[in-house]
Amino acid sequence: MKHWNIRVRGKVQGVYFRLTTKAVADQLGIKGFVMNADDGSVYIEAEGDDFGLEALLDFCKEGPERAEVEAVDYTEEKIVRGFKNFEVRKRIR
Repeated sequence: MKHWNIRVRGKVQGVYFRLTTKAVADQLGIKGFVMNADDGSVYIEAEGDDFGLEALLDFCKEGPERAEVEAVDYTEEKIVRGFKNFEVRKRIR
């Protein structure tokens, strides 16, 4: 199990990015959360196996139909937090 922090930039707010990300994560067995950031990006913390995380990252590069993804960055954390599910959270400040 790995923990990735993912940042998606572009037209990614107001296009159902968070809800679609949750649906994809649930299908892949990924745990963690997704939220809008004040800078207009979407921030994701995801935990799962290599296949699931890579598939989630592939989704993030495209996003839902109305999204216009410009960049996706991710880092791997050494600590796994042990999330119980994948949730949509409110905006971070």
